[in-house]
Amino acid sequence: MTTARPDTTAALDEIFAGAPLMAILRGMGVERSVRLAATTWDLGIDSVEVPLQTDEDERALREVVRLGAERGKAVGAGTILTARQVALAAEAGAAYVVSPGLDAEVVRAAEERGIPILPGVATPSEVQRAVGLGLTWVKAFPAQWLGADWFRHIRGPFPSVRFVATGGMDAANAAAFLDAGVRVVAVGSALEDENQLPRLAALLER
Repeated sequence: MTTARPDTTAALDEIFAGAPLMAILRGMGVERSVRLAATTWDLGIDSVEVPLQTDEDERALREVVRLGAERGKAVGAGTILTARQVALAAEAGAAYVVSPGLDAEVVRAAEERGIPILPGVATPSEVQRAVGLGLTWVKAFPAQWLGADWFRHIRGPFPSVRFVATGGMDAANAAAFLDAGVRVVAVGSALEDENQLPRLAALLER
Protein backbone atom coordinates (compact mmCIF):
# COMPACT_ATOMS: atom_id res chain seq x y z
CA MET A 1 0.00 0.00 0.00
CA THR A 2 1.26 3.46 -0.89
CA THR A 3 2.23 5.54 2.11
CA ALA A 4 0.78 9.02 2.60
CA ARG A 5 2.75 11.80 1.00
CA PRO A 6 4.09 13.78 3.96
CA ASP A 7 4.03 17.11 2.15
CA THR A 8 0.30 16.89 1.34
CA THR A 9 -0.59 15.44 4.73
CA ALA A 10 1.43 18.06 6.59
CA ALA A 11 -0.04 20.87 4.53
CA LEU A 12 -3.63 19.82 5.27
CA ASP A 13 -2.75 19.12 8.92
CA GLU A 14 -1.64 22.74 9.16
CA ILE A 15 -4.60 24.16 7.22
CA PHE A 16 -7.14 22.38 9.42
CA ALA A 17 -5.26 22.59 12.71
CA GLY A 18 -6.82 25.84 13.88
CA ALA A 19 -10.46 24.80 14.25
CA PRO A 20 -12.74 21.75 13.89
CA LEU A 21 -14.98 23.68 11.48
CA MET A 22 -14.60 24.98 7.94
CA ALA A 23 -16.90 27.07 5.77
CA ILE A 24 -18.20 26.35 2.28
CA LEU A 25 -19.37 29.40 0.35
CA ARG A 26 -21.23 27.87 -2.59
CA GLY A 27 -22.60 30.02 -5.42
CA MET A 28 -22.78 33.18 -3.32
CA GLY A 29 -21.23 35.67 -5.71
CA VAL A 30 -18.36 37.98 -4.91
CA GLU A 31 -19.98 40.38 -2.44
CA ARG A 32 -21.80 37.74 -0.38
CA SER A 33 -18.76 35.43 -0.40
CA VAL A 34 -16.56 38.23 0.91
CA ARG A 35 -19.05 39.09 3.63
CA LEU A 36 -19.46 35.49 4.79
CA ALA A 37 -15.73 34.83 4.63
CA ALA A 38 -15.23 37.77 7.00
CA THR A 39 -17.97 36.40 9.28
CA THR A 40 -16.26 33.03 9.22
CA TRP A 41 -12.83 34.37 10.10
CA ASP A 42 -14.21 36.69 12.78
CA LEU A 43 -16.00 33.71 14.34
CA GLY A 44 -12.70 31.85 14.58
CA ILE A 45 -13.05 29.44 11.65
CA ASP A 46 -9.82 29.56 9.69
CA SER A 47 -10.61 27.53 6.58
CA VAL A 48 -12.89 28.72 3.80
CA GLU A 49 -13.75 26.82 0.62
CA VAL A 50 -15.22 28.51 -2.45
CA PRO A 51 -16.68 25.94 -4.88
CA LEU A 52 -15.56 26.62 -8.42
CA GLN A 53 -18.43 26.06 -10.87
CA THR A 54 -18.97 29.36 -12.72
CA ASP A 55 -17.03 32.42 -13.87
CA GLU A 56 -18.57 34.31 -10.95
CA ASP A 57 -17.27 31.64 -8.59
CA GLU A 58 -13.78 32.16 -9.98
CA ARG A 59 -14.02 35.89 -9.31
CA ALA A 60 -15.30 35.19 -5.80
CA LEU A 61 -12.46 32.73 -5.19
CA ARG A 62 -9.82 35.23 -6.29
CA GLU A 63 -11.23 37.94 -4.05
CA VAL A 64 -11.62 35.69 -1.00
CA VAL A 65 -8.07 34.40 -1.57
CA ARG A 66 -6.83 38.00 -1.65
CA LEU A 67 -8.61 38.91 1.57
CA GLY A 68 -7.59 35.66 3.21
CA ALA A 69 -3.95 36.39 2.45
CA GLU A 70 -4.29 39.67 4.33
CA ARG A 71 -5.44 37.71 7.39
CA GLY A 72 -3.11 34.77 6.93
CA LYS A 73 -6.01 32.42 6.19
CA ALA A 74 -6.03 29.49 3.77
CA VAL A 75 -8.74 29.45 1.11
CA GLY A 76 -9.59 26.33 -0.86
CA ALA A 77 -11.39 25.74 -4.14
CA GLY A 78 -14.19 23.19 -4.12
CA THR A 79 -16.20 21.08 -6.57
CA ILE A 80 -13.06 20.32 -8.54
CA LEU A 81 -13.96 17.73 -11.16
CA THR A 82 -11.21 18.05 -13.79
CA ALA A 83 -7.49 18.63 -14.16
CA ARG A 84 -8.32 21.94 -15.86
CA GLN A 85 -10.16 23.10 -12.75
CA VAL A 86 -7.16 22.14 -10.63
CA ALA A 87 -5.03 24.45 -12.76
CA LEU A 88 -7.63 27.22 -12.55
CA ALA A 89 -7.81 26.90 -8.76
CA ALA A 90 -4.03 26.97 -8.42
CA GLU A 91 -3.77 30.04 -10.65
CA ALA A 92 -6.43 31.76 -8.52
CA GLY A 93 -4.27 31.20 -5.45
CA ALA A 94 -6.20 28.40 -3.75
CA ALA A 95 -4.24 26.74 -0.94
CA TYR A 96 -5.95 23.39 -1.53
CA VAL A 97 -8.62 21.82 -3.74
CA VAL A 98 -11.66 19.73 -2.83
CA SER A 99 -13.51 17.20 -4.99
CA PRO A 100 -16.97 15.70 -4.43
CA GLY A 101 -15.62 12.29 -5.45
CA LEU A 102 -12.39 10.37 -5.88
CA ASP A 103 -10.77 10.65 -9.32
CA ALA A 104 -7.17 9.47 -9.71
CA GLU A 105 -6.62 11.82 -12.65
CA VAL A 106 -7.66 14.84 -10.60
CA VAL A 107 -5.47 13.64 -7.70
CA ARG A 108 -2.49 13.39 -10.05
CA ALA A 109 -3.19 16.83 -11.49
CA ALA A 110 -3.17 18.30 -7.99
CA GLU A 111 0.09 16.52 -7.19
CA GLU A 112 1.67 17.86 -10.37
CA ARG A 113 0.60 21.37 -9.38
CA GLY A 114 1.91 20.87 -5.87
CA ILE A 115 -1.49 21.66 -4.33
CA PRO A 116 -3.06 19.48 -1.61
CA ILE A 117 -6.30 17.73 -2.52
CA LEU A 118 -9.23 16.63 -0.39
CA PRO A 119 -11.24 14.09 -2.41
CA GLY A 120 -14.75 12.96 -1.60
CA VAL A 121 -15.51 9.43 -0.40
CA ALA A 122 -18.64 7.61 0.74
CA THR A 123 -17.66 3.92 0.88
CA PRO A 124 -14.87 1.78 2.38
CA SER A 125 -13.67 1.00 -1.15
CA GLU A 126 -13.25 4.69 -1.92
CA VAL A 127 -11.41 5.30 1.34
CA GLN A 128 -9.11 2.38 0.51
CA ARG A 129 -8.50 3.77 -2.99
CA ALA A 130 -7.64 7.17 -1.49
CA VAL A 131 -5.17 5.56 0.90
CA GLY A 132 -3.70 3.63 -2.01
CA LEU A 133 -3.19 6.92 -3.85
CA GLY A 134 -1.16 8.15 -0.90
CA LEU A 135 -3.83 10.37 0.67
CA THR A 136 -4.48 10.80 4.38
CA TRP A 137 -7.17 13.51 4.34
CA VAL A 138 -10.52 12.81 2.66
CA LYS A 139 -13.94 14.42 2.58
CA ALA A 140 -16.88 12.19 3.50
CA PHE A 141 -19.86 13.28 1.40
CA PRO A 142 -22.78 13.45 1.90
CA ALA A 143 -22.08 13.18 5.62
CA GLN A 144 -25.60 13.79 6.89
CA TRP A 145 -26.85 10.75 4.98
CA LEU A 146 -23.86 8.61 5.91
CA GLY A 147 -24.51 9.40 9.58
CA ALA A 148 -22.15 9.86 12.51
CA ASP A 149 -21.98 6.11 13.17
CA TRP A 150 -20.42 5.57 9.73
CA PHE A 151 -17.32 7.36 10.94
CA ARG A 152 -17.10 5.28 14.11
CA HIS A 153 -17.09 2.13 12.00
CA ILE A 154 -14.84 3.34 9.16
CA ARG A 155 -12.10 4.49 11.52
CA GLY A 156 -11.58 0.86 12.59
CA PRO A 157 -9.90 -0.34 9.38
CA PHE A 158 -8.58 3.14 8.54
CA PRO A 159 -7.29 4.63 11.82
CA SER A 160 -4.82 6.99 10.14
CA VAL A 161 -7.33 8.60 7.78
CA ARG A 162 -8.48 12.11 8.69
CA PHE A 163 -12.08 12.86 7.75
CA VAL A 164 -13.83 16.11 6.89
CA ALA A 165 -17.63 15.76 7.09
CA THR A 166 -19.49 17.67 4.38
CA GLY A 167 -23.12 17.78 3.37
CA GLY A 168 -26.06 18.75 5.59
CA MET A 169 -23.89 19.92 8.47
CA ASP A 170 -24.91 22.69 10.87
CA ALA A 171 -24.75 23.63 14.56
CA ALA A 172 -27.41 21.03 15.41
CA ASN A 173 -25.48 17.97 14.27
CA ALA A 174 -21.81 19.00 14.03
CA ALA A 175 -20.96 17.93 17.59
CA ALA A 176 -22.18 14.37 16.98
CA PHE A 177 -19.83 14.02 14.00
CA LEU A 178 -16.89 15.50 15.88
CA ASP A 179 -17.58 13.10 18.74
CA ALA A 180 -17.51 10.24 16.22
CA GLY A 181 -13.93 11.12 15.29
CA VAL A 182 -14.37 13.53 12.39
CA ARG A 183 -11.50 16.02 12.33
CA VAL A 184 -13.39 18.86 10.65
CA VAL A 185 -17.06 19.60 9.94
CA ALA A 186 -17.87 21.82 6.96
CA VAL A 187 -20.83 24.20 7.26
CA GLY A 188 -22.43 26.48 4.70
CA SER A 189 -25.81 28.16 5.10
CA ALA A 190 -25.50 27.91 8.89
CA LEU A 191 -23.13 30.87 8.72
CA GLU A 192 -26.03 33.11 7.65
CA ASP A 193 -28.24 32.00 10.54
CA GLU A 194 -27.65 34.33 13.48
CA ASN A 195 -29.18 31.74 15.81
CA GLN A 196 -26.53 29.20 14.84
CA LEU A 197 -23.48 31.45 15.10
CA PRO A 198 -23.17 31.27 18.92
CA ARG A 199 -23.51 27.47 18.77
CA LEU A 200 -20.86 27.26 16.08
CA ALA A 201 -18.61 29.48 18.18
CA ALA A 202 -19.08 27.12 21.11
CA LEU A 203 -17.90 24.20 18.97
CA LEU A 204 -14.65 26.05 18.35
CA GLU A 205 -13.91 25.95 22.07
CA ARG A 206 -14.07 22.14 22.28
